[in-house]
Amino acid sequence: MNIAVYLILSYFVGNINPAYIISKINGFDIRKKGTGNAGASNIAVEFGKTAGVFTALFDIFKAFTVTIIAIKIYPDIHIAGIMAGCACIMGHIFPVLMGFKGGKGLASLGGMILAYNPLIFLILITIELVTIVFTNYISLVAPTGSVLFTITYAVIDSDIKGIIILSVLTVIVLIKHIPNYKRIAAGTENKINILWKKDKK
Repeated sequence: MNIAVYLILSYFVGNINPAYIISKINGFDIRKKGTGNAGASNIAVEFGKTAGVFTALFDIFKAFTVTIIAIKIYPDIHIAGIMAGCACIMGHIFPVLMGFKGGKGLASLGGMILAYNPLIFLILITIELVTIVFTNYISLVAPTGSVLFTITYAVIDSDIKGIIILSVLTVIVLIKHIPNYKRIAAGTENKINILWKKDKK
């Protein structure tokens, strides 16, 4: 399969959004609830941790799958995995099947990193867990994670094309989280402990 075709397929895999599907099955659009984000944290606030965990794992799996397959079937293209993973993440953030309004890419970013290098994934997720513990804001994970991964990639892999692709993705992730930064500054951003309160209701 031509790599361009595979990237298009990866983008459409990213369009498969479990948070949106779960909400529509229940008669509403998750993008019109809470933070308006079609992702794991927002669906968890509405339906509890089980729905949130399922959504996160699905979004991780879809990016992991397209990335690892690309690495295997395009061994001569050094950045095939990065390109496929980023295409999937873009499909998650800007899904044509959902009017280009999707999630913010946190879990899918994790899936790409896991497929690229499990050790880097473990190191970064440890750093992000510490970030959550000290800030109580899960919304800070995607911006910091994308920045840290791009820097890590640049240090261990000198491929300029991969660095550019990840840098563009990082800028997009940072921009997508501007509303979160504003809510944090205003003191209205949901903290992670809201998930436990939700399940106690």
